[in-house]
Amino acid sequence: MCEKVLEMSDNRQHLGNSISQQKKGFTTVSTAARLSVAPMMDWTDRHCRYFHRLLSQRALLYTEMVTSPALVRGGALHLLEYSPEEHPVALQLGGSDPAELAEAARLGAEAGYDEINLNVGCPSDRVQNGAFGAILMRDPKLVAACCAAMRAATDVEITVKCRIGVDDQEPSDVLPEFIARVAGAGVARFSIHARKAWLQGLSPKENRDIPPLDYDLVQQMKGLFPALHLSLNGGVATLDVAEAALERGMDGVMIGRAAYHQSADILLEADHRIFGDAPHGQSREDIVLKMLPYIDEHMAKGGKLGQVTRHMLGIFAGKPGARHWKRHLSENAHKSDAGSHTVVTAIELMQAARPAFE
Repeated sequence: MCEKVLEMSDNRQHLGNSISQQKKGFTTVSTAARLSVAPMMDWTDRHCRYFHRLLSQRALLYTEMVTSPALVRGGALHLLEYSPEEHPVALQLGGSDPAELAEAARLGAEAGYDEINLNVGCPSDRVQNGAFGAILMRDPKLVAACCAAMRAATDVEITVKCRIGVDDQEPSDVLPEFIARVAGAGVARFSIHARKAWLQGLSPKENRDIPPLDYDLVQQMKGLFPALHLSLNGGVATLDVAEAALERGMDGVMIGRAAYHQSADILLEADHRIFGDAPHGQSREDIVLKMLPYIDEHMAKGGKLGQVTRHMLGIFAGKPGARHWKRHLSENAHKSDAGSHTVVTAIELMQAARPAFE
């Protein structure tokens, strides 16, 4: 095991080149959107996306939401940093001022993102107080103006992630009107979370579970707007469900929490099952070993092991010995002497525990 680790560490540049050769250009962003990993605050940071890209070369990856005020007024351009291996990768913006969003989109395009997405779905109080996120479902005219300004500022595709409605809105009435209005501003791709958002009375976590899913309504939107690229989002927990949605005519499926907590279950077979590629034959252990050079580089720049490994805890979810893997990293990644060797030890502990389960 240790010899293999050293060999992997020596091949950091080779790994980067091999991934880069398969990134941008091998597929269009709209094709990659056949399966995407949802933008998730505090989760889909650059370390998470690098890890997910090793699991799937094809799926479209999204940043956490970055607010346009942070970029334009705050000058927080470090929020746009990413690894080139992440392509195809989309930047999600939050905001409601057309001019400010246009400037933020320009900055994102200059940073090299393959898509700029506008958040019209987040229900958190902080987002509402900024007059953006799901509350914008109430003002499709403003959303259209924001998207038109963003499109005018860059050639990178502008997309929208939205809910089916908010509060007492009737989704079957407001969603078609919303899509029609925003599509009229030149947006051709939408990811639709098939739940209402309740802006008062439910927490962001509750808004991900309590409002009932309405997949049929999202499916109806595809019938009403056949020329648009529509992705289903919300409650999709397996590739079986994703495949079924695609078979029913949806253009794409966006998966959130399942792709994070059971990353290998969703992404390791995605290129084969969703995109039709030949099976790659990589194991979960292979993916972990490929992360070690990245970890070494991150720590050499002053980073901490846990900043990376916290995204990797679920890769062995449901597999024999997984709790040993998770426990060792959870208990040791924060220590001052932690490093890639800590990850190797976690693999070895997991493997040693497996006979007891077999």
